[in-house]
Amino acid sequence: MTQKIDEPVSVVFSFNSHLRLLQPRKIFWSGREYIVSKIGLHHTYRQGRTLFHVFSVIGDSIFFRLVFNTENLFWKLDEVSDGLQ
Repeated sequence: MTQKIDEPVSVVFSFNSHLRLLQPRKIFWSGREYIVSKIGLHHTYRQGRTLFHVFSVIGDSIFFRLVFNTENLFWKLDEVSDGLQ
């Protein structure tokens, strides 16, 4: 079941300057730590002057949609899904 969350979360990520690649590694949400095992879709969009990066990732068999705000450098958990209807 997919759930809209819209909450701030803590994310550990790495940046490779040679490949210009930003990758989430861990998500801390609701008192738990989730290790990112797979990164799916990554895209960007703009709202006014602010650039947002959107990542679809899997951690501990849960799908997360993360949004990174480049203006304030905050992460937001947009939605989660356990893959069930």
